[in-house]
Amino acid sequence: MGWIVAVIAVAAAVAAAVRAQNAARSEHLALARAELAERQSKAAEARTAALTDEIRQLARRRIPATALALSHPTARVPGLREAAEVDGEAARLLTEAVQAARTAVVEERGRVDAAARAAMRGTSAKIQSLLNQSQQLLHELQHEYDDPRILQPDFRNELALRRTQSTAVLCDAWPGLARQNSPLVEIVLGAQSRVAGYERIKVANHLREERLALVARAAEPLAIALAELLANATAYSHPDTDVQVTVQQSGGRGAFLIVDDAGIGMDDDALDRARALLAGPSEVLLTELGDPPQTGFAVVGRLVVQYGFDCHIEASPFGGMRTILRVPAHLLTVLEEDRSLSALAPKPVQAHASSPASAPATPQPAAAPQATGGHFAELPSRRRRSPRPTPARSASAATRDRGAATRDHKEVSRTPEQAEASWAALQQGTLNGRGVAGRPTAPAPADHEDDHEHRSDRSDRNDRGDDET
Repeated sequence: MGWIVAVIAVAAAVAAAVRAQNAARSEHLALARAELAERQSKAAEARTAALTDEIRQLARRRIPATALALSHPTARVPGLREAAEVDGEAARLLTEAVQAARTAVVEERGRVDAAARAAMRGTSAKIQSLLNQSQQLLHELQHEYDDPRILQPDFRNELALRRTQSTAVLCDAWPGLARQNSPLVEIVLGAQSRVAGYERIKVANHLREERLALVARAAEPLAIALAELLANATAYSHPDTDVQVTVQQSGGRGAFLIVDDAGIGMDDDALDRARALLAGPSEVLLTELGDPPQTGFAVVGRLVVQYGFDCHIEASPFGGMRTILRVPAHLLTVLEEDRSLSALAPKPVQAHASSPASAPATPQPAAAPQATGGHFAELPSRRRRSPRPTPARSASAATRDRGAATRDHKEVSRTPEQAEASWAALQQGTLNGRGVAGRPTAPAPADHEDDHEHRSDRSDRNDRGDDET
């Protein structure tokens, strides 16, 4: 019996040991589960905190930076801060949110810019119409009164008209002026007369064909583009320096208008942006032009795209910038011989080289009027009106008589004081003549000459205006 009791005791002991071992194992597993749950809870809390931080950065930094980068491509757009703590699905959704915000901003900017362009286009058209009416009235006053002060509001009206016209072109409107085939040199002079610092602009004519002209549809756009380049050159160079304009003809490639200034130049970033605008991008938002807007290169780029010009800017050997405006050959033509050129148009350099030895090799100021028998001869004149002396800017003017054959005269240089004295003497003689003859009608001012345009471009005007601002 004793051994039975012993076996029972051993079995009981073994069962107790097994139960104790199972209890210990269960307790260990419970502790492990508790630790795992705690770790999982902490990880979930960390992921929640990271996701919260990412959402906070999305709202405060990433979306605003994305909107800013649309106007400033160099602006940095931050990415995910805690990429390891945010799972793939959450990271993908956050990236999609940034892209969606960018798309919405782009669409809204386009809509707002289109509305602004439409408003400015309509306003510019109305202002341009009023300025054209003012210009016509000023011309009538110049015909009626012999007061040089009328030239000042006329010139300022022209400056305002150029700015309004450029704004209209930038907003996809047509230039607002219809012209006939126009000599290239007269277009250059017309663009010069639209710039406040026109007296600093010196034109050199290197055309092989003196009567080279632009076709009608491209004449006014080229004048607008060149006027913007000249305004930029005069505004960013010292008032005591000249702006050189060279007109060249290049075989089958067309003609080139080269503008050189001795200004402050451009840094690399500004030069890259200028080249991008002059290349004619598909879209230029008004909000990207600065405050105040700098529209010159943008206007030229718009005309480059519409009419097939080419424009390039680089450093100039004069210390500032050189801008090259190329007119393709298919936009050029040659005028008929019966079409007279402006008296102020500079003669080609080759013509001077083939002239007698006494003629200068480079363009010189126009000759002073020569009195013959009490009358001023060999001067350009407005149709249906008596001749008046025409002041010159920077080139040798070929004088002509509308009713007689051209006669040679000696070219002399005049100082501003001499020009003023000549003008005053001419006015006094006109007044004396009227008093004797009893004629109330005033002769036409010499600062304007009729041409083929629907409105005058005043390429031969020599009045002054305020500097560009």
